[in-house]
Amino acid sequence: MQVSVESTSALERRMTIGVPVERIENEVNKRLQQTASRAKIPGFRPGKVPMSVIRQRYEAAARQEALGDIIQATFYEAVVAEKLNPAGAPAVEPKVFEKGKDLEYVATFEVFPEFKVAGFESIEIERLQAEVGDADVDNMLEILRKQNTRYETVDRAAENGDQLNIDFVGKIDGEAFAGGSAKGTQLVLGSGRMIPGFEDALVGAKAGEERVINPTFPEDYQNLDLAGKTAEFTVTVNSVAAAQLPELNDEFFAQFGVQEGGLEGFRAEVKKNMERELRQAIKTKVKNQVMEGLVAGNPIEVPKALVDNEVNRLRAQAVQQFGGNIKPDQLPAELFEEQAKRRVVLGLIVAEVVKQHELKPDDSRVRELIEEMASAYQEPEQVVSWYYKNAEQLNEVRSVVLEEQVVDTVLQQAKVTDKSVSYEEAVKPAEAPQAA
Repeated sequence: MQVSVESTSALERRMTIGVPVERIENEVNKRLQQTASRAKIPGFRPGKVPMSVIRQRYEAAARQEALGDIIQATFYEAVVAEKLNPAGAPAVEPKVFEKGKDLEYVATFEVFPEFKVAGFESIEIERLQAEVGDADVDNMLEILRKQNTRYETVDRAAENGDQLNIDFVGKIDGEAFAGGSAKGTQLVLGSGRMIPGFEDALVGAKAGEERVINPTFPEDYQNLDLAGKTAEFTVTVNSVAAAQLPELNDEFFAQFGVQEGGLEGFRAEVKKNMERELRQAIKTKVKNQVMEGLVAGNPIEVPKALVDNEVNRLRAQAVQQFGGNIKPDQLPAELFEEQAKRRVVLGLIVAEVVKQHELKPDDSRVRELIEEMASAYQEPEQVVSWYYKNAEQLNEVRSVVLEEQVVDTVLQQAKVTDKSVSYEEAVKPAEAPQAA
């Protein structure tokens, strides 16, 4: 077998492979002999069909099958011999594909980039430090109460925070417009759900009252046909209901799985969950900074095949998340290209750090992470057991731990500054990272 390799770009390789005709004919003959042993042709006993008849009927198919298998096998042999690492399937172009002649074909493909990850010491990390105080727990209890707000009908004028049940008909220049009318809509005044001015105009309204209001659609409203226009809404108030926050009692605590300990027991459980959220938030922000630093300090080219594969994964995830009858390939690839490229870049860099530093998932950390996740459930032992009985889920946790070990490896050399902040600031979501 003869092989020559040409670099057509930083990552693209054009490999020409020549295969001796003898190897091809041997493969064709092998398939024809296998066919002859089982072929059923009228007038001949099984296994006694002349080879000339077998060739006449089956040689074309046997040759095509043999050539496909030979191309696949010789491509693999060639990349191993040339120490190449393909990043995707090759595009194969036959040059000589004739019976009785040596096979010659060209395989064009991308390879994984070869690089070393460096620059850990130049990465700057701000690591937040925070604690969960009594005031933070108090705030969380109020949030939980508000999330479980009930509304009771009242016989008075509507105030901000009240829930109104309304019918409304919207018109612009005397004409009704699409989406401008509804019946039986529940609206909490002050929620900002409706366009500016709509909710404010209903403060003071009573059940049974009809009001005509004239709010203006924002200039940047998503429906350009309505943007900047003043509408006339005829609103009928069906009912007014005031918010009723639940009491902090055993009935309320039971909704969150706390059956014993009263208020103190519930506060302790809430604080434990907040501390877990705090640890995860700090860890995530440090990890994001590490990954940003690795990308900034290690610019690499990435194979288009890997980016395309990641785009397809993101398309499929989008369809699964948002539903509908759309097919993944109907979504424009451009929507996902930046995110896909970033994922590929990070994946290659992280993999190289693992390789350079010979990292392997720490079993004790895997166990610790599983137990921490399980602690959020009522039967943590069952959750831990489930993870260890499911290889796929366990491998996902091992991947997370390995990524954490990459972060730890970088932090050993990076410039780390600790900063004390409030609980609220620490758990506030970080800004989305910039695309690579």
